[in-house]
Amino acid sequence: MVKFSTAFFYSIFLLFAHQGCLTSEAHCPSCSTDSLSFRQAFFFPPIHFPEDNYPTECRLELGKKLFHDPQLSADGQTSCASCHALTGAFTDGQSVAVGHDQHQGMRNTPTLFNVGWQPYLMAEGGVKSLEQQALAPLLSTHEMFNSSQGLPTAILKNECYQTLSQKAYNRDLDFYTVVRALACYERSLISYDTPFDQAYYFKKRRMSPEAERGWQLFQSDKLACIQCHALPFFTDYQFYSIGVADSTDLGKERESYHIENRYQFKTPTLRNIELTGPYMHNGSLRTLEDVVEFYNRGGDWHPKQQDHRIRPLGLTPQEKLDLVSFLESLTDWNAVQNHSFLPLNQ
Repeated sequence: MVKFSTAFFYSIFLLFAHQGCLTSEAHCPSCSTDSLSFRQAFFFPPIHFPEDNYPTECRLELGKKLFHDPQLSADGQTSCASCHALTGAFTDGQSVAVGHDQHQGMRNTPTLFNVGWQPYLMAEGGVKSLEQQALAPLLSTHEMFNSSQGLPTAILKNECYQTLSQKAYNRDLDFYTVVRALACYERSLISYDTPFDQAYYFKKRRMSPEAERGWQLFQSDKLACIQCHALPFFTDYQFYSIGVADSTDLGKERESYHIENRYQFKTPTLRNIELTGPYMHNGSLRTLEDVVEFYNRGGDWHPKQQDHRIRPLGLTPQEKLDLVSFLESLTDWNAVQNHSFLPLNQ
């Protein structure tokens, strides 16, 4: 089978998405204000929705359009989708995010798939809800660089957005409605149809022999990867220092103000990991093979806060290949090609 890089898919996304992301008043869709249920896997727990932001078709439609509209940024060139592209499992293929006026952030862009289950956001866990998180990139100087005094004029003057805002939240468009609509859309980004899921949960197919051996290794006492990358989301949402050579980002200490949390970062999901490189909080590892080698040598840097389980593993060449095959079995190709996550061509 021919395999394409994340960069290839991301470039195709940009080619088409930038053409159709602006919301034309002539194409303002009709929508329902009735409660809406998201399709999800039987092996996922229920999503807990805020009382003031239960999903409706109007809220979802408003959030989807805003997410893909560069007019939401100060430079009129940067949308949420600039860093969170569907074809990259809602990542951007860059080491660290690049936003308004080509300003670089300090961290790698995380996937948004299954973000509705995260108990806290950001790599240090400092934000407790999607509604709060959505405000951060809107105001950040290195992301969308908006003023806290109000939204961009082009967005406020758009009659379609104002109509959808009234239907969705019974008020004119403002930061209150924008962040809630964005959060509603982000909770709809659900991925659960991988080769692993088909084998392990749905019992409809088998993984390849290489991926099956990798799965057994992943669970083994020798590696114990599953202790932190727990089912069903392949994360425990906890914080660890794993030996990434980066002394500039204090990690969870930024949120807790406790030195014992220095250099600890939230365990990332491994779902769709094949598409979300580069890896680690600073994007310092380019490929899955690099990640396996990193763990095999026991990390690159050893602060006193480093987790005791990070140690040399002594993997054989075949074991390394098997682990990569297993990680590739966590790719949901249907999800990353699902155009219902994108706004209609406008």
